Amino acid sequence: MKALKRLAALSFAALLPVMAAAQDKPVSLKLAHWVPPSHPLQKAMEEWLASITKASGGTITGSVFPAQQLGKAFDHYDMARDGIADVTYVNPGYQPGRFPIIAAGELPFLIADAKGGSQALDAWYRAYAEKEMKDVKFCLAFVHDPGAIHSRTKKVMVPEDIKGMKIRPAHATIATFVTQLGGTNVQSGAPEVRDLLEKGVADAVTFPWGSVILFGADKVVKYHMDVPLYVTTFTWVMNKDKYNAMSAGQKKVIDDHCNNDWALKVSAPWTDFEFGGRAKLKADPAHEVYSISADQAAAWKKAAQPLVDSWAANVKKTGADPDKVLGDLKAAVVKFGAAF
Repeated sequence: MKALKRLAALSFAALLPVMAAAQDKPVSLKLAHWVPPSHPLQKAMEEWLASITKASGGTITGSVFPAQQLGKAFDHYDMARDGIADVTYVNPGYQPGRFPIIAAGELPFLIADAKGGSQALDAWYRAYAEKEMKDVKFCLAFVHDPGAIHSRTKKVMVPEDIKGMKIRPAHATIATFVTQLGGTNVQSGAPEVRDLLEKGVADAVTFPWGSVILFGADKVVKYHMDVPLYVTTFTWVMNKDKYNAMSAGQKKVIDDHCNNDWALKVSAPWTDFEFGGRAKLKADPAHEVYSISADQAAAWKKAAQPLVDSWAANVKKTGADPDKVLGDLKAAVVKFGAAF
């Protein structure tokens, strides 16, 4: 009899999450991003949503809207804030000066490995996200595989080679770097890069390796500097009202999918894709992937120091201590084995 009672109690306990989920109101999420449906982030976002649907007992469902269907790439943070979309993929560097703290992740020669770098950035930024991205619910942060300079006109070996070149920069930090070195920035979204290069509007682009091929820039550029020059920081953020309207159980499901483990899960397929692009370009006789010497690398690092100083000045305006902010990030990057 006691055994039967224990079995009944265990069965009832197992049913509790199902019963709770059955009482939750259905929630439908609109997830938005701005890269093509063929991009690895599309599948990552779909898998993230599918896991949420399963964990919520089917009470949280949704749809993914790729390729700027709900708004321009530059607007995705505000789209989440305003409820145009419920969850969005954001490049903070698309709005220079608005998110100065997370911009630390964009500084050159900081992160050499995207998987560890994504975990480092996510773990570090959680201490600052609530203040810097207060209009939304911060979910997670990550980086892409390190990018490099890809040129159609010449090898770029030393900082002085940038002078007079027209370059499409990855983000605001690289744009500032180009300007400091005497180059001209040509701003555009990633899908427009090939056209700019073909028309000679731009001489070079800063891209991660797989994206050179994905966006067709490999048909135009020839020279590739094989150095982990920079990464770009990204976040997934959520509309606060949408989150706050959920039940406690549903909120827990979302929270369980907005953590450091998911920062890696979301970014890893993209990292593998971008890393694979390097080998493809290296094997193509139409392309020249070249290294630089230790002295040349030192010259690049020295040239990048004004970027650190400028970043620190912007962070001071927020009331934060830039030495601590950057020091903590560097420590996280080392902890996760991603340092340059």
